[in-house]
Amino acid sequence: MKKLAILLIAIGSILSGCVAYDPPSRNAGVYQDGDRDRDGIRNRADRDRDGDGVRNSQDRRPDDPRRY
Repeated sequence: MKKLAILLIAIGSILSGCVAYDPPSRNAGVYQDGDRDRDGIRNRADRDRDGDGVRNSQDRRPDDPRRY
């Protein structure tokens, strides 16, 4: 019985490190790193910051990927 308890504690401690996941936090739809469409280009320099395929200069809603 003692061996079983030690085995379960060991398995539990191993698995506890495997399930930790910290998703990227959002702030009103904008990622905190300043890259809305997560293409690696910060919003300030991105010509299409919402990732809908329409340049910001021609996009009526450059922050909404569902509308252009």
